[in-house]
Amino acid sequence: MRLFVNDKNFYRKALSLALPMILQGFISIGVNTTDTIMLGQFGEAQLSAASLSNSFFSIFVILCFGIGGGAVVMTSRFWGSGDRDSIRKVITIMLRISISVGVVFMLATWIMPDTILSAYTRDQEIISYGAKYYSFLCFAFLFQSISLTATLVLRSIGKATIPLLASCCSFLLNIFFNWLFIFGKLGAPRLEIQGAAIGTLIARIIECAVIFGYILVVDKKVGYRIRDFFAATGHMMPLYLRYSVPVIISDLMLAIGNNVIAVIMAQIGSSFVAANAITMVTVQICSIFSMAVAMSSSIVIGNTMGDGDKERAQGEGVTFLNISILLGIASGVLILIIKPMIIDYYEVTDYTKDIAVRLMNAVSFVIIFRTVGAMLTKGVLRGGGDTRFLMLADILFLWVASIPLGAVAGLVFHAGPFIVFCCLNIDQIIKSVWCIFRLFRRRWMKDIHVHNTAGNEAAV
Repeated sequence: MRLFVNDKNFYRKALSLALPMILQGFISIGVNTTDTIMLGQFGEAQLSAASLSNSFFSIFVILCFGIGGGAVVMTSRFWGSGDRDSIRKVITIMLRISISVGVVFMLATWIMPDTILSAYTRDQEIISYGAKYYSFLCFAFLFQSISLTATLVLRSIGKATIPLLASCCSFLLNIFFNWLFIFGKLGAPRLEIQGAAIGTLIARIIECAVIFGYILVVDKKVGYRIRDFFAATGHMMPLYLRYSVPVIISDLMLAIGNNVIAVIMAQIGSSFVAANAITMVTVQICSIFSMAVAMSSSIVIGNTMGDGDKERAQGEGVTFLNISILLGIASGVLILIIKPMIIDYYEVTDYTKDIAVRLMNAVSFVIIFRTVGAMLTKGVLRGGGDTRFLMLADILFLWVASIPLGAVAGLVFHAGPFIVFCCLNIDQIIKSVWCIFRLFRRRWMKDIHVHNTAGNEAAV
């Protein structure tokens, strides 16, 4: 089999999907890290509070990606086979679940922010700042629940530019309102960490309005309207649960595992938390390209499977794997180049900067495997419908290897930051190798069986 498929249309399609995602990725990272960067001017306590608060928020984000990602497995197939009615039913189920989850997270962070934050740290100053942050950020969960899942579905039907435009508006507004309320400009009160939460909330509201407004008012190809939200989903619910529940469980357990890792880091010390917050900004920037290509690969593979051409899907999967290896190496080199500029920006102690340097050295190595793993787990294999295998791959090595090894290395043996970080991310290495074997054994391509209105069954 060829290392790369010889089809210009394939690369044109993948690039047309990936480019808007890359741009949106940079903008989304900008929205997420504007708080961290601006609050870095007020010292490590507020920086750590925002970082740990966003660690809990990341559980919700990843859960939404699981809900939406499970929907994409189906909508990309139905788009390839031209079944618009099934797409509308999947969107309805997805929105009902995601909004319910958003309400639960909103109430939790509104009612008991101290309890949530105390799971990450015992530092009362950080908990106090985090509670102030959540006093406004809690309302963002509801709007994010809609925009995140709707974005994934729009991408699966070739509408990636709409979420990009929404993110552009969100990013610009977030910068302005953060500047306004964090530092108290133009006569506004200086709210510091609460100002960061207000700016983020306003940005998320606008983003949701643009994305969901397009779906309800402008889009004609799928034709989703308010009445569809209240329509019966019939036979589609069991089908959605069959392919989506493994994705949701996988992403949820991955999110919880990452938060356990955040707890381990917090127990090591506030300097480690602050250094990791700085490092994660760099990781997110360098991962934008690989994650965009991974998400585009899921859509491309899903559309190909919808056409019924499994041999072409296998060739495309191998091509995406090789692209991910090249992207991973490039990302590692980029991290080594930009790390001095990133670290020197922050007003933190020299000890924290030294830890950040060591963590970035570890990241430059781990990110190669992280990129390959993301391409296969969030892209190729998921697009092929292999969601049950991916649930096992995502959960097993994180909980059996990374968390116990990282805890022992950091809390028992007090190993150096490089060793601790590698132990906490060893699942990325194991998982990427395991998924490569899965790809070449060709067991990842699954048919989705749909009953039409006449009661007949069809596979897509």
